[in-house]
Amino acid sequence: MSTRRKRSALSYIPGYKNNAVLQLIMASGVAFVVLGVSWAIIKIVYEGNDANFNQYFIRNLALPSLQVFKTHWWTLLTYGWFHFNGFWELLSNMLWLYCFGSVVQMLVGHRQIIPLYVYSLLTGGAFYLLTQLLPVSMPATIGILGSRAGLMGMAAAAVSLTPQYRFYLTETFSVPILVVAGVFAALMIIGSGFFLPVILMLAGGALMGFWYIKLLKAGYRPGEWMYSFSEKVESLVTPNENALWLKQSKKRNEGAGAMYEPKNGISQKRIDDILDKINQKGYNSLSKEEKDILLRAAKGE
Repeated sequence: MSTRRKRSALSYIPGYKNNAVLQLIMASGVAFVVLGVSWAIIKIVYEGNDANFNQYFIRNLALPSLQVFKTHWWTLLTYGWFHFNGFWELLSNMLWLYCFGSVVQMLVGHRQIIPLYVYSLLTGGAFYLLTQLLPVSMPATIGILGSRAGLMGMAAAAVSLTPQYRFYLTETFSVPILVVAGVFAALMIIGSGFFLPVILMLAGGALMGFWYIKLLKAGYRPGEWMYSFSEKVESLVTPNENALWLKQSKKRNEGAGAMYEPKNGISQKRIDDILDKINQKGYNSLSKEEKDILLRAAKGE
């Protein structure tokens, strides 16, 4: 029996297990493909009617108005993973994520990336909803999708960690991270259409990024529970193959020991040596003499 632990296909991607930025990019890519395939199926089934796609999918994924949120509370968890405005929006957002996320990951480790991103999305979404309590007019939209709040949190975290950092484009030319973050923030604000709930959603994500790094510097690990929980769940559903093999080997030895009692000059040590050889190399590794000894012991000869 092979005792090698099974590996997922993604585990063969170099650095994937310890690269949370890459994991987030992969998750967003998969979400984009799922959304695209769902759209194509709905278009075919309903003969090109986008209203059905908006009704069955987007309204159950996008962060809605505060009035609708009471019956669609789960959208606070889903809105940041899907990009509805096409591939170029996804690509640009993932490039920004890689830009700032790589800096954060390099300085505080990969186990802080996903919690920081998720907390920023949740805080930004909460700001978006609570801002609607202010006397602002809501646009005619089915909701908000996209990772902008998470990206703002990652950018704020990178700036908080190392405000003097520079991106070297060549050996002699570099751009300060403050300049890159400023350009990014300006583009996000312009892309919001200067709509107050969206702007405050971005501010909420950035605020979480600053606060998360402050907690890390104070010695707290606000995202460690996510990994502890996932590892516990994984341990429950994934058998420990080494422990299972040892347990089965022990049972085989006990059963074999009871079967092959010393008979007619065949010592217990000789039997044990043969059984050890079976456990290590398999039955086919035995010589003809060793097989005969086991057969004679079994028959009590």
